[in-house]
Amino acid sequence: MEKTTNFSKILNWSEENIEDLRYVAYTYIKAGKYDFATLFFEALLLLSNENSYDLKTLGALYLQQGDNFRALELLDKALKKEKDYTIMLNRAKALLGLGYKKQAAMQAQAVVGCEEEKLSDQAAAFLRQCAI
Repeated sequence: MEKTTNFSKILNWSEENIEDLRYVAYTYIKAGKYDFATLFFEALLLLSNENSYDLKTLGALYLQQGDNFRALELLDKALKKEKDYTIMLNRAKALLGLGYKKQAAMQAQAVVGCEEEKLSDQAAAFLRQCAI
């Protein structure tokens, strides 16, 4: 669905207001309140013109909650805006959750060897899981 209404303009919200909302949403994530964080990030997508951070975070939240289809949809949008290895690894997890084992392994393989050692190690472990 394309965004056609600029809700932040209608509400007369500044970027500072949106950042405050993003901070509250992140606080809910830290507290493990994923359902509340999800609601806040859904609102942020309406207010911030599908910001890359909001897309990938909401995608990760849906992944955490087991909604792999919605996660994949948002992670794909986020990848169009920014190449990010965390997004790619989460995308691999969503693909696996949907039963697309080969595509999940291919996506994880793209993360193996990246400069972020922790993510590279997670991707290698994910590939071993896919091989089971």
